[in-house]
Amino acid sequence: MLLKRLTEANGVSGNESEIRKIIIDEITPYVDNIKIDVIGNIIASKNSHLSGAKLMIAAHMDEVGLMIVSIENNGLLKFRAVGGIDNRVLVSKHVVIGENKINGIIGAKAIHLQKRNERTIPLAMEQLYIDIGAKTKEEAEKNIKIGDYVAFVSEYLEMGDDYAKGKAFDDRVGCAVLIEILKHQFDMPIYAVFTVQEEIGLRGATVAAYTVNPDLALIIEGTTASDVIGTDSKYYVTQLGKGPAISIMDRGMIANPIFNKYITNIANNYNIPLQIREGATGGNDAGKIHLHKEGIITGVISIPVRYIHSTNSVINLKDYQNLIVLTKLFVEEVSKTKGLKI
Repeated sequence: MLLKRLTEANGVSGNESEIRKIIIDEITPYVDNIKIDVIGNIIASKNSHLSGAKLMIAAHMDEVGLMIVSIENNGLLKFRAVGGIDNRVLVSKHVVIGENKINGIIGAKAIHLQKRNERTIPLAMEQLYIDIGAKTKEEAEKNIKIGDYVAFVSEYLEMGDDYAKGKAFDDRVGCAVLIEILKHQFDMPIYAVFTVQEEIGLRGATVAAYTVNPDLALIIEGTTASDVIGTDSKYYVTQLGKGPAISIMDRGMIANPIFNKYITNIANNYNIPLQIREGATGGNDAGKIHLHKEGIITGVISIPVRYIHSTNSVINLKDYQNLIVLTKLFVEEVSKTKGLKI
């Protein structure tokens, strides 16, 4: 299954080679050309010979993770975050380290050894370590070096009624949508871009926008679903099962209202559930792409993700299917009119 292959693959920001290879293998039969740029983005084109507006659809292939920063005398490994991670989700998690995927467990001082006040305070990253079963620094150095990337291990699993759990749904869901879109033919130049290093500053998107120089861009993303115990319903950002979401604004972009209306009209005309992302925090590749050159007409459609940026997040599979359908219909409508007039 496509989502299983994509989510179980590793691709911490700056080290996307494994997930990049899987995506290239998936899209090669459906595109005219594939380019890997210097920073590592995949830029796949269809119909580049056609005239008319150039559409860029983008999703980032990197995920949050960790990096080894020191090897202690007792063989334990210290690390730092790559991307935004909540320290509270890290303890006892299974990880793999480096190219050889050395197994490790994130550990901390046992609760029995903690002082009373320590038990009420979330552990800082400096208090955590990775245990690979090495007794000494020299033994650990046989398999580990400073700078090695660390990825979470999490099996994709479908559960309940149309739900799935796994890691890196942000934004392997977007990558899966792009792959599905590339299987179809459209009457306009299309550039599907799988970006790198989104989680550490939208770096891949900045480069890709310059390379593609699109007339129109659609970003497919994962976003926070906050429909859980402890969150008042009026503070929900998105909810699982309510369909894909469009943003009004976030920290990187104020959404173009005409673009959002265009997407909303398509959803209404085809009875696709669509919700508004009710929050202004966070950001995505659109924040860089829409600022390219004179400005690019840019929109975002996201899938709600519970427990985002953790080792196990949850999505609704109907939201995923509706995201594919809505994206395909958007591309079809834009190709009919040869662009989107703002």
